[in-house]
Amino acid sequence: VERGRHVALDIIEHALKSVDPYQATKRVVQRQNNRLFIDNQPYNLNDVKNLYVIGAGKASFSIAKALEDVLGDRITRGVVIVKRGQDGRLKKIKKIEAGHPLPDEDGLRGAEEVMEIADEAERGDLVFAVITGGSSALMPLPVEGITLGETREVNELLLHSGAVIQEINAVRKHISKIKGGRLALHIHPAEIINLTVSDVIGDWKMLDYITGNTVPDSSTFQDAINSLKKYRLLEKIPESVRSHLQNACPEMETPKNFRKIKVHTVILATNEDACIAAAKRAEVLGFNTMILSTRIEGESREVGIIHAGIAKEIEVNNRPIKTPCVLVSGGETTVTIEGNHGEGGPNQEFVLGFATKIRGSKRIIGVSIDTDGTDGPTNVAGGIADGLTLKRAEAVNLDIHESLMYHNTYSVLKSLGDTIYTGSTGTNVMNLRLIIVSE
Repeated sequence: VERGRHVALDIIEHALKSVDPYQATKRVVQRQNNRLFIDNQPYNLNDVKNLYVIGAGKASFSIAKALEDVLGDRITRGVVIVKRGQDGRLKKIKKIEAGHPLPDEDGLRGAEEVMEIADEAERGDLVFAVITGGSSALMPLPVEGITLGETREVNELLLHSGAVIQEINAVRKHISKIKGGRLALHIHPAEIINLTVSDVIGDWKMLDYITGNTVPDSSTFQDAINSLKKYRLLEKIPESVRSHLQNACPEMETPKNFRKIKVHTVILATNEDACIAAAKRAEVLGFNTMILSTRIEGESREVGIIHAGIAKEIEVNNRPIKTPCVLVSGGETTVTIEGNHGEGGPNQEFVLGFATKIRGSKRIIGVSIDTDGTDGPTNVAGGIADGLTLKRAEAVNLDIHESLMYHNTYSVLKSLGDTIYTGSTGTNVMNLRLIIVSE
């Protein structure tokens, strides 16, 4: 078991390195004197008047830093809004630290500065939009008549409802001046280069879920209302938000296409990249490997139980893959919270759900982390469990079933020394899970 734990952490480290946005940006954006290459597409810097960098999100600092290192003094000005506590300094680009997952005044001020640069950009200028996962909270700019406090309230209700990110974003985009492609309308007629990492499940080309500010939006006001109805939130949200969504006229709708706007989008890293890197590393270490799926959604605890069922099948019957093996899975699970709850996150909940079904096994280990380094509102990336987790918890009077019921998974894993701490990783490609079954 001890070796298995070391192996798990080694694989995770390799997977995180593979989705480092700083390195990916340096590969994609290259400069030779006055020629700039973006994903092999050439730009003549002599023809570019001003070069701006704007953005927000958990991976935005890393991308901005790489752009500064490549473009240096050629950057006219810029601003990126990052999660409070983000280390590091930038020279030409202003760094604003703001609240996440709930928006705050600093994020609002940052959003206003981003909008200011967008309005300043003209034909002949190049604007790098480095908008990544987490930007929805970090760059709030509510429409007239809705306050930041009301935006926070809506966010909180949605985050606790069990809604998936697409449903949450449909609402966020329709109560904002900056989301859902609206930022791009302000940048036009300057050219936009979107550099982002994908934090959506499935086809990353469906970018309106990711860089929602500078790509067209396929969701509508009706979708936003449907999301709220589905989770019985329409009557719970502030009156100002309900009335804005229900009384919207067609011209208030988010842009559905960018026929006139020049946009070039590059995806720097995806969940699939992390899963492939994990599987490759496991192979190097001598394991049979299988990527189960990069599209796993659902209630975290249940997903943990299903993964445990697969692990037990391998342990007992050596199928669908022979031991020693590592199963890798990605995607984004959710936790539905009702009433009183403790501290935790989807990955910690996955791990404890998994632990409840592998009791006594000496061969199975399960790990789950959020690749941004923050699982839910906690300061850990996730956790690790094995066949002894339940027994060790009981020995110190911790009830895992109760902690799952009250979503209080952090204190249990912390007491057992089974949280995984990475610090801020500077990337954000959703969740990464490993199941190790030794011989």
